[in-house]
Amino acid sequence: MRLGIFASVFTIAAGAAAAASAQELRIGFLNTTTGGGAVIGTHLENGWKLGLERLGWAKDGDKLGGVPTSIFYGDDQLKTDVGKKEVEKFLTRDKVHVVAGIIWSNVMMAVADDVFASKALLVSANAGPGPLAGEKCSPLWVSTAFQNDQMSEAAGELANKDGVKSIYLLAPNYQGGKDNVQGFRRTYKGKVLGETLFKVGETDFQAELSRVRVEKPEAVYIFAPAAMGVAFVKQWTASALGKQSKLYTVYSIDGSTLSAIGDAAVGTYTTANWNADSADPRNQAFLKGYQAKFNSMPSFYAVAAYDAVTAIDAGVKAVGGKTDDMAAVARAIRKGTLSSPRGDLKYSHNGFLVQPYYEQAVIKQADGKLWLKGGQMIFSRPDVYGEKCPPANRL
Repeated sequence: MRLGIFASVFTIAAGAAAAASAQELRIGFLNTTTGGGAVIGTHLENGWKLGLERLGWAKDGDKLGGVPTSIFYGDDQLKTDVGKKEVEKFLTRDKVHVVAGIIWSNVMMAVADDVFASKALLVSANAGPGPLAGEKCSPLWVSTAFQNDQMSEAAGELANKDGVKSIYLLAPNYQGGKDNVQGFRRTYKGKVLGETLFKVGETDFQAELSRVRVEKPEAVYIFAPAAMGVAFVKQWTASALGKQSKLYTVYSIDGSTLSAIGDAAVGTYTTANWNADSADPRNQAFLKGYQAKFNSMPSFYAVAAYDAVTAIDAGVKAVGGKTDDMAAVARAIRKGTLSSPRGDLKYSHNGFLVQPYYEQAVIKQADGKLWLKGGQMIFSRPDVYGEKCPPANRL
Protein backbone atom coordinates (compact mmCIF):
# COMPACT_ATOMS: atom_id res chain seq x y z
CA MET A 1 0.00 0.00 0.00
CA ARG A 2 2.78 2.40 0.99
CA LEU A 3 4.69 1.48 -2.19
CA GLY A 4 1.59 2.42 -4.21
CA ILE A 5 1.43 5.82 -2.49
CA PHE A 6 5.07 6.48 -3.27
CA ALA A 7 4.50 5.39 -6.87
CA SER A 8 1.56 7.77 -7.19
CA VAL A 9 3.54 10.67 -5.72
CA PHE A 10 6.42 9.89 -8.07
CA THR A 11 4.04 9.82 -11.05
CA ILE A 12 2.52 13.19 -10.11
CA ALA A 13 5.96 14.76 -9.57
CA ALA A 14 7.23 13.37 -12.86
CA GLY A 15 4.14 14.72 -14.62
CA ALA A 16 4.70 18.17 -13.12
CA ALA A 17 8.34 18.14 -14.16
CA ALA A 18 7.36 17.12 -17.69
CA ALA A 19 4.81 19.94 -17.83
CA ALA A 20 7.43 22.43 -16.66
CA SER A 21 9.93 21.22 -19.23
CA ALA A 22 7.24 21.44 -21.90
CA GLN A 23 7.01 25.21 -21.54
CA GLU A 24 7.52 26.92 -24.87
CA LEU A 25 7.07 30.33 -26.44
CA ARG A 26 5.28 30.83 -29.76
CA ILE A 27 5.40 34.24 -31.46
CA GLY A 28 3.53 35.53 -34.50
CA PHE A 29 5.27 38.45 -36.22
CA LEU A 30 2.92 40.50 -38.42
CA ASN A 31 4.65 42.83 -40.86
CA THR A 32 4.07 44.53 -44.21
CA THR A 33 6.34 42.92 -46.77
CA THR A 34 4.54 43.66 -50.05
CA GLY A 35 3.40 46.92 -51.63
CA GLY A 36 4.40 50.48 -50.71
CA GLY A 37 4.47 49.68 -47.00
CA ALA A 38 7.30 47.21 -47.49
CA VAL A 39 9.77 50.12 -47.34
CA ILE A 40 9.14 50.20 -43.60
CA GLY A 41 8.55 46.46 -43.38
CA THR A 42 12.11 45.75 -44.48
CA HIS A 43 13.47 47.79 -41.58
CA LEU A 44 11.05 46.22 -39.13
CA GLU A 45 12.13 42.74 -40.20
CA ASN A 46 15.82 43.70 -40.18
CA GLY A 47 15.62 45.04 -36.64
CA TRP A 48 13.63 42.03 -35.44
CA LYS A 49 16.08 39.53 -36.91
CA LEU A 50 19.10 41.45 -35.61
CA GLY A 51 17.51 41.37 -32.15
CA LEU A 52 16.97 37.62 -32.41
CA GLU A 53 20.57 37.12 -33.53
CA ARG A 54 21.87 39.18 -30.60
CA LEU A 55 20.07 36.88 -28.17
CA GLY A 56 21.22 33.68 -29.87
CA TRP A 57 17.97 32.70 -31.62
CA ALA A 58 18.54 31.36 -35.14
CA LYS A 59 15.84 28.72 -35.66
CA ASP A 60 12.68 27.28 -34.13
CA GLY A 61 13.57 25.49 -30.92
CA ASP A 62 16.29 27.96 -29.94
CA LYS A 63 15.50 29.79 -26.72
CA LEU A 64 14.13 33.20 -25.87
CA GLY A 65 13.35 33.98 -22.26
CA GLY A 66 14.93 30.66 -21.33
CA VAL A 67 12.37 28.52 -23.20
CA PRO A 68 12.29 26.95 -26.68
CA THR A 69 10.75 29.44 -29.08
CA SER A 70 9.03 29.15 -32.46
CA ILE A 71 8.31 32.16 -34.67
CA PHE A 72 5.65 32.49 -37.37
CA TYR A 73 5.48 35.27 -39.97
CA GLY A 74 2.61 37.02 -41.72
CA ASP A 75 2.18 39.85 -44.25
CA ASP A 76 -0.81 42.18 -43.81
CA GLN A 77 -0.24 43.85 -47.22
CA LEU A 78 -1.36 47.12 -45.55
CA LYS A 79 -4.93 45.79 -45.53
CA THR A 80 -7.04 45.41 -42.40
CA ASP A 81 -8.89 42.32 -43.62
CA VAL A 82 -5.66 40.56 -44.55
CA GLY A 83 -4.15 41.51 -41.20
CA LYS A 84 -7.12 40.02 -39.36
CA LYS A 85 -6.83 36.76 -41.30
CA GLU A 86 -3.11 36.50 -40.58
CA VAL A 87 -3.64 37.10 -36.87
CA GLU A 88 -6.46 34.57 -36.82
CA LYS A 89 -3.99 32.01 -38.20
CA PHE A 90 -1.48 32.93 -35.52
CA LEU A 91 -4.04 32.49 -32.76
CA THR A 92 -5.95 29.41 -33.94
CA ARG A 93 -3.51 27.42 -36.06
CA ASP A 94 -0.15 28.40 -34.58
CA LYS A 95 -1.38 28.82 -30.98
CA VAL A 96 0.90 31.80 -30.39
CA HIS A 97 1.47 33.37 -26.99
CA VAL A 98 2.61 36.69 -28.51
CA VAL A 99 1.60 38.71 -31.55
CA ALA A 100 4.35 41.24 -32.39
CA GLY A 101 5.23 43.75 -35.10
CA ILE A 102 2.40 45.64 -36.90
CA ILE A 103 3.24 48.87 -38.69
CA TRP A 104 -0.15 50.39 -39.44
CA SER A 105 -2.58 51.73 -36.85
CA ASN A 106 -5.69 50.76 -38.83
CA VAL A 107 -4.42 47.17 -38.92
CA MET A 108 -3.58 47.34 -35.21
CA MET A 109 -7.08 48.53 -34.35
CA ALA A 110 -8.56 45.74 -36.48
CA VAL A 111 -6.65 42.93 -34.75
CA ALA A 112 -6.20 44.12 -31.15
CA ASP A 113 -9.51 42.85 -29.74
CA ASP A 114 -8.93 39.39 -31.21
CA VAL A 115 -5.48 39.18 -29.64
CA PHE A 116 -6.69 40.36 -26.24
CA ALA A 117 -9.67 37.97 -26.32
CA SER A 118 -7.28 35.06 -26.84
CA LYS A 119 -5.21 36.14 -23.79
CA ALA A 120 -2.13 36.51 -26.01
CA LEU A 121 0.30 39.38 -25.51
CA LEU A 122 0.31 42.13 -28.15
CA VAL A 123 3.75 43.74 -28.57
CA SER A 124 3.73 46.71 -30.93
CA ALA A 125 6.96 47.43 -32.76
CA ASN A 126 5.41 50.46 -34.44
CA ALA A 127 1.69 51.28 -34.43
CA GLY A 128 0.54 53.25 -31.38
CA PRO A 129 -3.07 54.39 -31.89
CA GLY A 130 -4.59 56.73 -29.33
CA PRO A 131 -7.48 54.43 -28.29
CA LEU A 132 -5.05 51.67 -27.22
CA ALA A 133 -3.21 54.19 -25.06
CA GLY A 134 -6.46 55.44 -23.51
CA GLU A 135 -9.95 54.04 -23.19
CA LYS A 136 -9.14 50.75 -24.95
CA CYS A 137 -5.85 50.11 -23.15
CA SER A 138 -5.22 46.51 -22.10
CA PRO A 139 -3.05 44.68 -19.55
CA LEU A 140 -2.01 42.48 -22.50
CA TRP A 141 -0.37 45.37 -24.40
CA VAL A 142 3.25 46.50 -24.56
CA SER A 143 4.82 48.93 -27.03
CA THR A 144 8.51 49.18 -27.82
CA ALA A 145 7.89 52.03 -30.29
CA PHE A 146 5.83 55.14 -29.47
CA GLN A 147 2.34 56.53 -29.10
CA ASN A 148 1.37 57.95 -32.49
CA ASP A 149 0.77 61.56 -31.44
CA GLN A 150 4.12 62.10 -29.76
CA MET A 151 6.41 62.37 -32.79
CA SER A 152 4.10 65.07 -34.14
CA GLU A 153 3.80 66.77 -30.77
CA ALA A 154 7.58 67.07 -30.92
CA ALA A 155 7.35 68.46 -34.48
CA GLY A 156 4.89 71.09 -33.24
CA GLU A 157 7.29 72.08 -30.47
CA LEU A 158 10.15 72.25 -32.98
CA ALA A 159 8.13 74.55 -35.25
CA ASN A 160 7.39 76.76 -32.24
CA LYS A 161 11.10 76.92 -31.38
CA ASP A 162 11.86 77.89 -34.96
CA GLY A 163 9.35 80.72 -34.79
CA VAL A 164 7.02 79.39 -37.49
CA LYS A 165 3.91 81.58 -37.50
CA SER A 166 1.78 79.72 -40.07
CA ILE A 167 1.64 76.17 -41.38
CA TYR A 168 -0.31 73.81 -43.62
CA LEU A 169 -0.92 70.21 -42.51
CA LEU A 170 -0.89 67.06 -44.66
CA ALA A 171 -1.49 63.42 -43.66
CA PRO A 172 -3.12 60.23 -44.98
CA ASN A 173 -6.74 59.64 -44.02
CA TYR A 174 -6.53 56.78 -41.49
CA GLN A 175 -6.07 56.35 -37.72
CA GLY A 176 -2.34 57.05 -37.75
CA GLY A 177 -2.73 60.16 -39.89
CA LYS A 178 -5.49 61.56 -37.72
CA ASP A 179 -3.50 60.85 -34.54
CA ASN A 180 -0.45 62.64 -35.91
CA VAL A 181 -2.32 65.72 -37.09
CA GLN A 182 -3.99 65.89 -33.68
CA GLY A 183 -0.60 65.60 -31.98
CA PHE A 184 0.85 68.45 -34.02
CA ARG A 185 -2.16 70.68 -33.37
CA ARG A 186 -1.88 69.95 -29.66
CA THR A 187 1.53 71.61 -29.31
CA TYR A 188 1.81 74.03 -32.24
CA LYS A 189 1.05 77.63 -31.22
CA GLY A 190 0.99 79.33 -34.63
CA LYS A 191 -1.81 79.52 -37.19
CA VAL A 192 -2.89 76.42 -39.10
CA LEU A 193 -3.92 77.71 -42.54
CA GLY A 194 -5.46 74.42 -43.61
CA GLU A 195 -5.36 70.64 -43.47
CA THR A 196 -5.63 67.95 -46.13
CA LEU A 197 -6.13 64.25 -45.41
CA PHE A 198 -5.15 62.38 -48.59
CA LYS A 199 -5.83 58.74 -49.40
CA VAL A 200 -3.59 56.06 -47.90
CA GLY A 201 -0.97 55.01 -50.45
CA GLU A 202 -1.14 58.30 -52.40
CA THR A 203 1.89 58.98 -54.59
CA ASP A 204 0.69 61.95 -56.67
CA PHE A 205 0.67 65.12 -54.57
CA GLN A 206 0.16 67.76 -57.25
CA ALA A 207 -3.22 68.83 -55.83
CA GLU A 208 -1.78 69.17 -52.32
CA LEU A 209 1.24 71.11 -53.58
CA SER A 210 -1.02 73.44 -55.54
CA ARG A 211 -3.02 74.14 -52.39
CA VAL A 212 0.19 74.94 -50.49
CA ARG A 213 1.26 77.31 -53.27
CA VAL A 214 -2.02 79.20 -52.92
CA GLU A 215 -2.05 79.31 -49.10
CA LYS A 216 1.61 80.45 -48.85
CA PRO A 217 2.30 79.12 -45.31
CA GLU A 218 5.66 79.75 -43.67
CA ALA A 219 5.97 75.96 -43.30
CA VAL A 220 4.37 72.68 -44.30
CA TYR A 221 3.99 69.69 -41.98
CA ILE A 222 3.51 66.22 -43.45
CA PHE A 223 3.06 62.75 -42.00
CA ALA A 224 3.63 60.36 -44.91
CA PRO A 225 5.16 56.97 -44.10
CA ALA A 226 6.98 54.69 -46.54
CA ALA A 227 6.47 55.17 -50.30
CA MET A 228 4.11 58.11 -49.66
CA GLY A 229 6.94 60.07 -48.05
CA VAL A 230 9.41 59.21 -50.80
CA ALA A 231 7.01 60.46 -53.47
CA PHE A 232 6.06 63.62 -51.59
CA VAL A 233 9.57 64.81 -50.79
CA LYS A 234 10.73 64.29 -54.38
CA GLN A 235 7.71 66.21 -55.71
CA TRP A 236 8.21 68.90 -53.09
CA THR A 237 11.76 69.46 -54.30
CA ALA A 238 10.72 69.50 -57.95
CA SER A 239 8.02 72.09 -57.18
CA ALA A 240 10.59 74.51 -55.69
CA LEU A 241 8.11 75.23 -52.88
CA GLY A 242 11.02 74.94 -50.48
CA LYS A 243 11.91 78.54 -51.46
CA GLN A 244 8.53 79.64 -50.11
CA SER A 245 7.96 77.32 -47.14
CA LYS A 246 10.03 75.27 -44.71
CA LEU A 247 9.26 71.54 -44.63
CA TYR A 248 8.71 69.58 -41.40
CA THR A 249 8.16 65.84 -41.75
CA VAL A 250 7.37 62.93 -39.43
CA TYR A 251 7.74 59.26 -40.46
CA SER A 252 8.56 60.47 -43.97
CA ILE A 253 12.34 60.98 -43.98
CA ASP A 254 14.17 58.35 -41.95
CA GLY A 255 16.58 55.48 -42.38
CA SER A 256 13.99 53.48 -44.32
CA THR A 257 13.42 56.18 -46.98
CA LEU A 258 16.61 58.25 -47.02
CA SER A 259 18.39 56.35 -49.78
CA ALA A 260 15.27 56.38 -51.99
CA ILE A 261 14.67 60.12 -51.50
CA GLY A 262 18.31 61.07 -52.00
CA ASP A 263 19.55 64.66 -52.00
CA ALA A 264 15.97 65.98 -52.04
CA ALA A 265 15.93 65.28 -48.28
CA VAL A 266 18.90 67.55 -47.48
CA GLY A 267 17.88 70.58 -45.44
CA THR A 268 14.55 69.15 -44.25
CA TYR A 269 13.65 68.77 -40.59
CA THR A 270 12.06 65.93 -38.70
CA THR A 271 11.70 64.48 -35.21
CA ALA A 272 12.45 61.02 -33.88
CA ASN A 273 12.51 58.95 -30.69
CA TRP A 274 15.97 57.62 -31.56
CA ASN A 275 19.17 59.62 -31.93
CA ALA A 276 21.55 57.82 -34.29
CA ASP A 277 24.42 59.96 -32.99
CA SER A 278 24.05 58.74 -29.39
CA ALA A 279 27.35 57.55 -27.91
CA ASP A 280 25.58 54.97 -25.71
CA PRO A 281 27.49 51.69 -26.19
CA ARG A 282 24.21 49.87 -26.87
CA ASN A 283 23.46 52.29 -29.68
CA GLN A 284 26.93 51.99 -31.14
CA ALA A 285 26.68 48.19 -31.04
CA PHE A 286 23.28 48.33 -32.74
CA LEU A 287 24.56 50.69 -35.45
CA LYS A 288 27.66 48.59 -36.09
CA GLY A 289 25.66 45.35 -36.22
CA TYR A 290 22.94 46.76 -38.48
CA GLN A 291 25.29 48.43 -40.94
CA ALA A 292 27.51 45.35 -41.13
CA LYS A 293 24.54 43.05 -41.80
CA PHE A 294 22.36 45.23 -44.03
CA ASN A 295 24.79 47.85 -45.42
CA SER A 296 22.43 50.77 -44.80
CA MET A 297 21.49 53.32 -42.18
CA PRO A 298 18.96 51.88 -39.74
CA SER A 299 15.80 53.65 -38.62
CA PHE A 300 13.67 54.05 -35.51
CA TYR A 301 11.47 51.31 -37.00
CA ALA A 302 14.41 48.90 -36.85
CA VAL A 303 15.26 50.00 -33.30
CA ALA A 304 11.72 49.34 -32.06
CA ALA A 305 11.62 45.85 -33.61
CA TYR A 306 15.09 45.08 -32.21
CA ASP A 307 13.82 46.17 -28.79
CA ALA A 308 10.65 44.07 -29.13
CA VAL A 309 12.84 40.96 -28.99
CA THR A 310 14.62 42.33 -25.91
CA ALA A 311 11.32 43.08 -24.16
CA ILE A 312 9.78 39.66 -24.86
CA ASP A 313 12.94 37.87 -23.76
CA ALA A 314 13.17 39.89 -20.53
CA GLY A 315 9.47 39.47 -19.71
CA VAL A 316 9.45 35.70 -20.14
CA LYS A 317 12.64 35.36 -18.11
CA ALA A 318 11.13 37.49 -15.33
CA VAL A 319 8.23 35.02 -14.89
CA GLY A 320 10.51 32.00 -14.88
CA GLY A 321 9.67 30.92 -18.42
CA LYS A 322 5.96 30.41 -17.67
CA THR A 323 4.01 31.27 -20.79
CA ASP A 324 0.53 30.32 -19.60
CA ASP A 325 -0.13 33.82 -18.19
CA MET A 326 0.87 36.48 -20.71
CA ALA A 327 -0.62 39.26 -18.60
CA ALA A 328 2.08 38.42 -16.05
CA VAL A 329 4.69 38.69 -18.80
CA ALA A 330 3.30 42.07 -19.84
CA ARG A 331 3.33 43.21 -16.22
CA ALA A 332 6.97 42.15 -15.85
CA ILE A 333 7.96 44.06 -18.99
CA ARG A 334 6.14 47.20 -17.89
CA LYS A 335 7.55 47.14 -14.37
CA GLY A 336 11.08 46.63 -15.63
CA THR A 337 13.39 48.85 -17.64
CA LEU A 338 13.79 48.40 -21.39
CA SER A 339 17.51 48.27 -22.18
CA SER A 340 17.58 49.88 -25.61
CA PRO A 341 19.92 51.62 -28.05
CA ARG A 342 17.83 54.62 -26.94
CA GLY A 343 18.96 54.16 -23.31
CA ASP A 344 17.24 52.74 -20.23
CA LEU A 345 13.54 53.39 -20.80
CA LYS A 346 10.63 53.19 -18.36
CA TYR A 347 6.99 52.43 -19.08
CA SER A 348 3.88 54.44 -18.36
CA HIS A 349 0.99 52.57 -16.74
CA ASN A 350 -0.69 52.05 -20.15
CA GLY A 351 2.20 50.04 -21.62
CA PHE A 352 3.70 52.85 -23.70
CA LEU A 353 7.27 54.07 -23.24
CA VAL A 354 8.28 57.34 -21.63
CA GLN A 355 11.20 58.38 -23.82
CA PRO A 356 13.06 61.37 -25.31
CA TYR A 357 12.16 62.87 -28.68
CA TYR A 358 14.84 64.68 -30.67
CA GLU A 359 15.03 67.18 -33.47
CA GLN A 360 16.83 65.91 -36.56
CA ALA A 361 18.12 67.37 -39.81
CA VAL A 362 19.21 65.62 -42.99
CA ILE A 363 22.84 66.36 -43.85
CA LYS A 364 25.31 65.16 -46.45
CA GLN A 365 28.50 63.84 -44.89
CA ALA A 366 32.03 64.35 -46.17
CA ASP A 367 31.87 60.96 -47.89
CA GLY A 368 28.74 62.02 -49.77
CA LYS A 369 26.40 59.76 -47.78
CA LEU A 370 23.22 61.16 -46.26
CA TRP A 371 22.72 61.07 -42.50
CA LEU A 372 20.03 62.08 -40.04
CA LYS A 373 21.91 64.36 -37.67
CA GLY A 374 20.55 64.24 -34.14
CA GLY A 375 19.91 67.56 -32.43
CA GLN A 376 18.70 68.57 -29.00
CA MET A 377 16.04 66.72 -27.05
CA ILE A 378 12.62 68.32 -27.43
CA PHE A 379 10.87 66.53 -24.54
CA SER A 380 10.49 63.28 -22.62
CA ARG A 381 7.05 62.65 -21.09
CA PRO A 382 4.16 60.17 -21.02
CA ASP A 383 1.54 60.33 -23.75
CA VAL A 384 -1.62 62.36 -23.16
CA TYR A 385 -4.00 59.38 -23.30
CA GLY A 386 -2.77 57.51 -20.23
CA GLU A 387 -5.25 59.11 -17.86
CA LYS A 388 -8.10 57.67 -19.96
CA CYS A 389 -6.80 54.14 -19.42
CA PRO A 390 -9.26 52.43 -17.03
CA PRO A 391 -7.61 51.76 -13.63
CA ALA A 392 -8.37 48.04 -13.86
CA ASN A 393 -6.26 47.82 -17.03
CA ARG A 394 -3.25 49.67 -15.68
CA LEU A 395 -0.10 47.91 -14.59
